[in-house]
Amino acid sequence: MKTVAVFFGGKSNEWEISVITGMLAVNLLRERCNVVPVFIDADGTFYSSAEMRSVEDFRDFSAKKFPAVALDERALVHKRKRKKVIARLDCALNCCHGGMGEDGTLAAILNYHRIPSASPDPVVSGIFMNKSLGKIAARGLGIPVVEGFTVSERDRENKDMISAQAEALGFPVIVKPVHLGSSIGIRVAKNGEELASALELSFLLDGGALVERYLPEKRDVNCAAYAKDGATVLSPCEEVFSSEDILTFSEKYEGCGERTSAIPADLPAEISEGIRNATRLIYERFETRGAVRADFLVSEGKFYFNELNTVPGSLACYLFGESLLQSRDFLLALLDEAKPEKDRGTLESGILRKGVFSGGKSCKRR
Repeated sequence: MKTVAVFFGGKSNEWEISVITGMLAVNLLRERCNVVPVFIDADGTFYSSAEMRSVEDFRDFSAKKFPAVALDERALVHKRKRKKVIARLDCALNCCHGGMGEDGTLAAILNYHRIPSASPDPVVSGIFMNKSLGKIAARGLGIPVVEGFTVSERDRENKDMISAQAEALGFPVIVKPVHLGSSIGIRVAKNGEELASALELSFLLDGGALVERYLPEKRDVNCAAYAKDGATVLSPCEEVFSSEDILTFSEKYEGCGERTSAIPADLPAEISEGIRNATRLIYERFETRGAVRADFLVSEGKFYFNELNTVPGSLACYLFGESLLQSRDFLLALLDEAKPEKDRGTLESGILRKGVFSGGKSCKRR
């Protein structure tokens, strides 16, 4: 029986959603694996206990409630009990939405400790956590994206440049914090004054903002992917409905309205296949592992890549089956693809034993 660490929480605006995803995975896998829940607090401390069984355990979280733990090579150890081993880990599953859980930081920590992961690696996570870099990556693969520009901390005071770029796009525009998810901080700006206000909010929450042309009558469509037995498996396209200018946090997670989504989405065959092919292209070209969900916008007979979620809500298991049994089988398939990194040799040049460092890229002899 595999011993699996399921990580959730973290310093993120989406940490509560992460708890829901994490506890779903923990409880689905318990019958088939030795599951070790690991909650990451906002200060970065890891906590673990077999008593972590439901979301209610985290409504009023206290650091005194569960023991603090740490990683030590491929083991999870008590932090305050002379590193007493709690479990030796076969693999890990990342359920942390946003923040340092989804941006590649946790993936890098797992790599450092040589723990096989059933989730995307640090490079893929880092690229697609940044909406601007994600659009550059998609464009490089020939996948259409909406026209836009990025505003950095360095550029935010150059109001004339920002106004000129926005005018070139044409109002209304949509303004998004570059690194945040779940529609947090997203605003539609119909004029320059609203643009300034939307940018102010973005920089209150994040270190950058993406400004894009707003698509009229747009539709929000998702497609997920994962690997099974070495082959890419694609979900049907899902359309998520919204009654607002943008798909809101409440509509995503609180079930506003009677019908929140349609699976499969009612789309022309060429649009549906185009979205699925684009999702496959991203997944395979970036040699991705684990489950991801690609989000697209459909408008006026065209589709546009919006973003890639490397830790999607519920790990996108609902897109691959309706029952809990199917969800469990989906998670087990993810764990089966978690392979240890190959042990690569490290070269030693011997330069430190030579005593004189005078090469073109070394210290110069004076």
